[in-house]
Amino acid sequence: MKKLFTALFMLLALVACGEKQLKFENTDITGIDYAQGFALNDHNGKPVTLASYKGKVVVMFFGFTHCPDVCPTTMAEMSAVMKELGPDADKVQVLFATLDPQRDTRELLSQYVPGFDPRFVGLYGTPEQTDATAKAFKVFYRKVPGKTPDSYTIDHTAGSYVFDKNGRIRLFLRHGGGPTPVAHDLKLLLAS
Repeated sequence: MKKLFTALFMLLALVACGEKQLKFENTDITGIDYAQGFALNDHNGKPVTLASYKGKVVVMFFGFTHCPDVCPTTMAEMSAVMKELGPDADKVQVLFATLDPQRDTRELLSQYVPGFDPRFVGLYGTPEQTDATAKAFKVFYRKVPGKTPDSYTIDHTAGSYVFDKNGRIRLFLRHGGGPTPVAHDLKLLLAS
């Protein structure tokens, strides 16, 4: 019996050493059972999925181009993160998934999203694809009427999801945390 316990202890010790626990500054959501992927179009009109970016660390944000505050500040923050990463930034893919397919056309996304960094990619789909993707990521969004039919805004979840190079969900980035903690966590994922 003592040999069995010793063998079990050794096995557990080896398993524990197998994958080093990373010390993230943002919220570690490794192993959640949602936010597993998407099927949308990029701002060039090409169909893409999460697997299209395998080998890169992926940061995915949900927003809309007419957003007055959260969306442009998030994208500007991600631009600053890319600068902090230096040459490693080429191993990171930032995705902006629109929650407003009615106004955010492929053409508009192709101008707006790369305006923050030429490597950033805008994603869009039909209203049904948008809704399905938001539900798959547990992203809240709701249209808020404006003074005219086209002047509405959208209340929405203000964080980003991060996938490792193998396409596994790893982090949730809260809005407004600054570029340094994000760059720190992306460097950890790039090195692992």
